[in-house]
This record gives sequence, C-alpha cells and structure tokens, in this order.
Amino acid sequence: MVSTPNRRSPHHRGIKRTRKVKILATLGPASRDQETIAKLLKAGADAFRVNMSHGDHETHRETIANIREVEKDLARPVAVLCDLQGPKLRVGTFAEGKAFIRHGAHFTLDRDPTPGDENRVCLPHPELFGILQKGQRLLIDDGKLRFVVIKPEADKILCTAEVGGQISDRKGVNVPDAIVPVPALTDKDRRDLAFAVEQGADWIGLSFVQRPEDVAEARRLMGGYGALMAKIEKPAAVESLEEIIELSDGIMVARGDLGVELLPEEVPPIQKHIIEKTRASGKPVVVATQMLESMIVSPTPTRAEVSDVANAVYDGADAVMLSAETAAGQWPVEAVTIMDRIAAKVEGDSTYRERIHLAATPPDATTADAISASCATIADTLPIEGIIVFTGSGISARRVARERPAAPMLVLTPSINTARRAALLWGAHTVLTKDIGSFEEMIGKGKRMALRHGFGAAGSRLVAVAGVPFGVPGSTNLLHVVTLTGDELATRK
Repeated sequence: MVSTPNRRSPHHRGIKRTRKVKILATLGPASRDQETIAKLLKAGADAFRVNMSHGDHETHRETIANIREVEKDLARPVAVLCDLQGPKLRVGTFAEGKAFIRHGAHFTLDRDPTPGDENRVCLPHPELFGILQKGQRLLIDDGKLRFVVIKPEADKILCTAEVGGQISDRKGVNVPDAIVPVPALTDKDRRDLAFAVEQGADWIGLSFVQRPEDVAEARRLMGGYGALMAKIEKPAAVESLEEIIELSDGIMVARGDLGVELLPEEVPPIQKHIIEKTRASGKPVVVATQMLESMIVSPTPTRAEVSDVANAVYDGADAVMLSAETAAGQWPVEAVTIMDRIAAKVEGDSTYRERIHLAATPPDATTADAISASCATIADTLPIEGIIVFTGSGISARRVARERPAAPMLVLTPSINTARRAALLWGAHTVLTKDIGSFEEMIGKGKRMALRHGFGAAGSRLVAVAGVPFGVPGSTNLLHVVTLTGDELATRK
C-alpha cells in the first residue's frame, strides 16, 4: 500500500533546507509528472497537495506514485496531502445557460428543477429551505452576486439582489449567516477518503468544516491512519476554532471561501488569530489560497502577493501553500522558487525572531513541554548548531517546533509515516533511521546524523531531546547538550 523510501542517505542525495517555514505545492496537469515533481522539490517544495475536487482516482494514484518515486530518488521524506472537496452548494441550470439579474431586482431560489431565468432558479439543496431567515445573505459565484433573503418559505426563498450581474449554470452558493445542516463529508468525500488512506496519504484535508463533530466524523472514517488537517473556511468554524484545533492534527487557513463569506477586511485579523491559536496547540498551521495567484500566468508575482507570503512567514506559520500556481499555472517551478526566496529573505531579517515570538506559546505544565521550552532557551542562549529530536510518533518534534527555536531541528525517527508528516512541521529536517535502545546509542547516532546532514562540524554544540524509555510516545523527558569531536568525523566515513 505504501512505498518505503531508500533508507540510505548518501551525502550527495538528501535535500537540506536552510529555511524553517515549509512550502506545500498543489500538483495538477502542469506538474504531476516525475520530472516536474523533482524540479519542484529541488526548487523548495517540501510537501504536495492532491486536490480531490479535480481528476479521477486513476490520475491521483499515478500522481502519488510519482511523488513516491521522486521521494525515493532524492532520499527526502515528502508529505502527501489529499484535499477532500467537501459539500459545495450550487444553483441549478438556466434555460439559456446563464441569465442577467439586475441590481435591486427580486430573485427566487426554489425546488423546481425546471431550468431557470432572470427571475428564478432551482436550488437543489432541500436542507437550506428550513434554516434561512429574513435578512440573511446568499452569495453566489464566489460572492460576485449577493442576495438578501426577504421571504423564506418551505419551497422557495424570495431574495433581493443586493449586487446583481450575470449568473450561469451550477455556480457555487455560500451561506455565511447560518450553519448549514449538511455533513462535512459527502458520498464522494467518503470514497475519496478511503482512496487516500489506501494510497497512504500522510494528511487528509477536510473542507468546509463547520463544527467539531465534522472533524470527529472524519477521524472515525480514517480509522487511525494518517493525520487530519481541518480547513477553516467557514465563519462557523472560526467560532468553534479551539474545539476544532483540539480534534485535528493540523489547521489550514483556507482563505478562498473564508474571504467570500466574510468582509475582506475581516480576513487578515482572523488569519492571525487562527495562526496564533494553532501555534499555541503545537500543531502545524498552513496558510493557503491566492498567495502568488498572478503567477498562474505571469513569471513574477505582484508586490502585494510577496507581502502576503512574507506576512504569513513573519506570523510563524508552519507552511505556505501554492494552489493553481503549481497545479495548472504556466510557471510552477518559478512559483516555488520565488516563494522559497521570499521565505528565506524574511527568515534572514534581523527582526524575524522577535516577530515570530509576538504570539505567546506558553508551555503546558508537563515535563515534555518544559523540556521543549528549555531546549529553545538553550538554543537562544548558546551558539547551538542544531537540535536533535528523537521521536517515534512525532509528538516531541511538534513540541520543540512550537517554541520556534533559533537553531534548526534534525528529527530522527524510525517511522516513515512520522517522517513524512513532519515535512509540514516548521523547522524540521527529518531523517528516517533505525530505532535506538540506549542513551549511548542515542548520542552516538545523533552526532553521526548531525554531521552527515550538515548540522555542525568538529567543535559544534548541539542539543539532543528524547524520551526515556525509548519507543514510548509522548514521554519526552531528556535533554542533553553534546559537542561534536574529531571522533565522529572519523565514524562518519
């Protein structure tokens, strides 16, 4: 079911990043072949998104197989995120394929399947007819048309066109003022989720989450395999954010639909709020949608897009995401290259360290969190070249990453699943290695791996973090400062 990458990590093969924030790139017709995937990884991509809204299972199967082949060749664990489509609401069809609705005109959404016109159209979602109330909004075609409900009835909803315009077949409908009683997982999503698990996807993206129960249902269907990333793109999800974070393994700020259902000026502070809350939980947070949108057709981004990416990096997001830029755009490799350059420039800014710590991430009253906080303090105080984290489940790595330490993090794990999932974790350079059984073995292996992967040289100091007894998830209780010597250099050969 899941291919295992080559365990050998020759010095000339593995890719080592100097930046901390990760890049998640969406694959599609412009990029899903092995050659382009390899170019994207070398340009700076750390993980790949497979959008289940487009394409069929055979195409996705081939895409994931291509990722695993390149992963094996480049000896670098790569995360695959399968993004479920979710319950997208849409209007029906029109007699002429489209209609024009005047500003201020009345327009009816009803349950009659007859093709519509400038006065009415079918809304094939019976669950909406019992919940909408006078004064609530309906947004169609990503908010290009805006309606206000003036008379909701059992079989029709009379609206006024606050903003009119051209409407065409099956355009999307957003309902920002109500929790829509539809499950977050459609029948298609359930089939796609089962496929993603069967293909060994490391992350599952759950779209249009409205309430914590949506996350719980997806976790049940995943059967304990993979990690769940809840996409925050509904105002209702923002209201239940802390509960959703608690039930998820990661969070995505999906600004597309979120930006449709909220006023534009509301999105930036909500984005910062989501990042702060997710960071405090020690779980990865991804900022997504329209980050370098103009690069779908242009080889260079706008200055505003560059600032948008930079702000997400300054806020301490674990990853930034490219969508159509790499999936269907004309310049996929260039988009990753420029995003990599933006992130590297921000992280090299003298104010970066101060800015990413503006969000408070106080440790919980546990030994593991105290160890992780101490690790970051040592890295801020001493000239530490790297932090070596031994982990089986990835929990220790998440705790250390939450502190956003100054030194880079070398994550050593015997689990390929953990290694791949950590590809979306801030600052983590993950290496698949054999398990350890003693303190001496841990220190020896940690030094050898640090030298092999460029985390210091003779005389360098590193911090090692682990849990004893080894192999017990969540038992982080050991911190040790080590110095590399000429002996490890000899062992390295």
